[in-house]
Amino acid sequence: QVQLVESGGGLVQAGGSLRLSCAASVRTFSSYAMGWFRQAPGKEREFVAAISRSGGRIYYADSVKGRFTISRDNAKNTVYLQMNSLKPEDTAVYYCAADREQAMGVTVWRHEYDYWGQGTQVTVSS
Repeated sequence: QVQLVESGGGLVQAGGSLRLSCAASVRTFSSYAMGWFRQAPGKEREFVAAISRSGGRIYYADSVKGRFTISRDNAKNTVYLQMNSLKPEDTAVYYCAADREQAMGVTVWRHEYDYWGQGTQVTVSS
């Protein structure tokens, strides 16, 4: 069982930055590919970014490419999402997720992730 706890959300003005963290309570964190998703009110949960077990492969949704950066520290069992140049449309609850099946790569598909955090709210004001 993997427990994921997100932190770092909050209220920020458009153009600002936030850094989300997701701490995993598992001994073999490096055995999981990790992803970030978000869900705005009335919308489906959507893919944001993913990083492979070693960090060697990274993938972003087009909507955040060039503004967001995903990274991980396997020694600290933590994955990060640095969000710059935030826009009001980035407002959502952000979730991290762990995937135990992707040996080398990443996946953008929500149903392929095995464990989820409780989410952290990000609100970007205009």
